[in-house]
Amino acid sequence: MISWLFIGLVITILLTPGPTNTLLASSGIQVGVRNSLRLIPAESCGYLIAITVWGVIIGTVSTQFPIVPTILKLMSACYIIFLAVKLWKTADIEASFNLPTIRPRELFCATLLNPKALLFASAVFPSTAWLSVNDYAAHIAMFLILIVPIALFWIFIGSVLASNKVRWLNQSNLQKTASIVLISFSIPLSYSAILSF
Repeated sequence: MISWLFIGLVITILLTPGPTNTLLASSGIQVGVRNSLRLIPAESCGYLIAITVWGVIIGTVSTQFPIVPTILKLMSACYIIFLAVKLWKTADIEASFNLPTIRPRELFCATLLNPKALLFASAVFPSTAWLSVNDYAAHIAMFLILIVPIALFWIFIGSVLASNKVRWLNQSNLQKTASIVLISFSIPLSYSAILSF
C-alpha cells in the first residue's frame, strides 16, 4: 500500500528546485508550455532508470548489510536539510534561465544524473519496493503519475516568469517555501531512520 508520507515526500522533492526543474522552467521561458511538453517523457524515463538502478543496488546490498538502508536514509535526511538551507540562503540570488533551447536528450541526461534519484531510491521508496515486484510497480507507477503535474508546474512557472505578470510568484518566494517544506519532511524521515537502529 502506498503511504501518504511517500506521496508527500515525492511531491515535495520533485517540486524542489534542481537541475531538472531549472531546465523545465528554462524551456517554459524560451518556448512556452505547449512546446515544452515533449520534455516530460524524457524526465520520466530518466527518473525511472536512475531510481530502478539505485533501488536494485540498494536491495542487493541490504540483504548482506541490513544497516545500509538505515544509513542511506539518515544521509538522505541530512541531504534534505542541506538542500533546504542552501535553498533559503540562495533565495535572493538571481537565477539564470538563459540556457540554450532544451532538448529531451539533455533533460533525460540531467535527470539520469540527478542526485534526487538516489534520495528517492534510498529514503523515499520503502525497502519493500526493492524486494517485491508488486510493491515496486505500485510505487514507481505512482511516482511517474506525480511527475506529470509537477513537470507541468515548472514549465508553467517558467512561462509566468517570462511574462512577469505575477509579482509574488518569483524565485525567492518559491525557494523559501520549498526550504520550509523540505525541513518539515526531513523530520519524519530522520525519525524513522533512528527508529530502525
